[in-house]
Amino acid sequence: MGRLAAASSVGTTLEWYDFTIYNLMAALVFNAVFFPSFDPLTGTILAFSTYAVGYISRPLGGFVFGHLGDKLGRRFVLAATLMMMGVATGLIGFLPGYASWGIWSPVLLVTLRFLQGAAIGGEWAGAVLLSMEHGSQHQRGRNASFAQVGPSCGTLLGTGFITLLTLFLSPEEFQSWGWRIPFLASVVLVAFGLWLRWGVEETPVFLELEAHHEKAQAPLKEVFTHHWRRLLMAGGSRIGSDVLYALVVVFTLTYVTTVLHLSRPVALTATMLGAACNAIAVPFFGALSDRLGRRPVYIAGALLGMVWAYVFFMLMDSAQPLQICIAVVVGLIIHAMMYGPQAAFVTEQFPTRVRYAGSSLAYTLAGIVGGGFAPLIIATLFKSYGSTLAISVYVTAALCLTLVAVFVARETAKAPLEN
Repeated sequence: MGRLAAASSVGTTLEWYDFTIYNLMAALVFNAVFFPSFDPLTGTILAFSTYAVGYISRPLGGFVFGHLGDKLGRRFVLAATLMMMGVATGLIGFLPGYASWGIWSPVLLVTLRFLQGAAIGGEWAGAVLLSMEHGSQHQRGRNASFAQVGPSCGTLLGTGFITLLTLFLSPEEFQSWGWRIPFLASVVLVAFGLWLRWGVEETPVFLELEAHHEKAQAPLKEVFTHHWRRLLMAGGSRIGSDVLYALVVVFTLTYVTTVLHLSRPVALTATMLGAACNAIAVPFFGALSDRLGRRPVYIAGALLGMVWAYVFFMLMDSAQPLQICIAVVVGLIIHAMMYGPQAAFVTEQFPTRVRYAGSSLAYTLAGIVGGGFAPLIIATLFKSYGSTLAISVYVTAALCLTLVAVFVARETAKAPLEN
């Protein structure tokens, strides 16, 4: 299980490292590098629009790789998506800015961002199933949550790397060439991830399906035809946690640097502390859902998230580094209450023969409604109303959708995996 946990989390760690450095650069420098003709806040909104492209493309990855995951196996898809993500991220590091290539520069940025999103769209379900379908059926919540640690570890790794760069490089050097270094460094992580994953065997439940010739011939069609209600519930469960994450992690950087006019290290330090706590809390709440059930833990996180959407800005507006750190850390612990049980909750909604396809579609389609446009909506709401109240109401509404989805879904913690 140790190697399975590492293999499950290393891919999501790498891919969220890639996603994190892109998100941070969108908040910090992309407005000047790729959209220099606009005022800073408008440029940031355009940069967050490219962030949204990474979510819009996820369903494509969910469709393609979800189909392949139920046809060719979990391990094959995990290697393919890892390579795809690494190549796209490395090429962003070589991409010339607007001053050199004009309009082609942001166009190519959007294209590479599209490939990043497609890779993550096919990655997540496979990473979860790798550990969940191998491990003990009584610990599915804990085992599935190993993949959920990846985003926090990737966020921590990416944020830490960028923090070091900002400490050793001047703002001019960072904006000129320093921002490229984290993208190029992902090549090393790709090689390690491929080595680790290729040493893990295919999951027993998929091998059993293959041996009995019971694999779905058209997994996507079967999901939409026979399991569309489960797809809606599984997808709806993700929306609130994605929006809360976008607020606490992505928008914090813009808010601290451009609204509160504090230094970048303050925002980055808060994000790193929050990510570290999130990484510890995710498997804890995943394991807790094995004992108490997925729904009670999930619902508690959603309710607390509604409260924190308002407390968060009260602490942020103090402009005190300690209170900013508390706002981010507590926000990400609340996020972990939903994110820990989420992997098992989503994948358990579908039978084995279409579990990869169903989980991928739920993950990616919900990502568009939730996380994909969340930073763009949050920044636009703030620019339009000049107040954080509208943002808090938006986060609360998203969490209400998640509450409804989790409430009407069936409890899966104590039930055996559906074959």
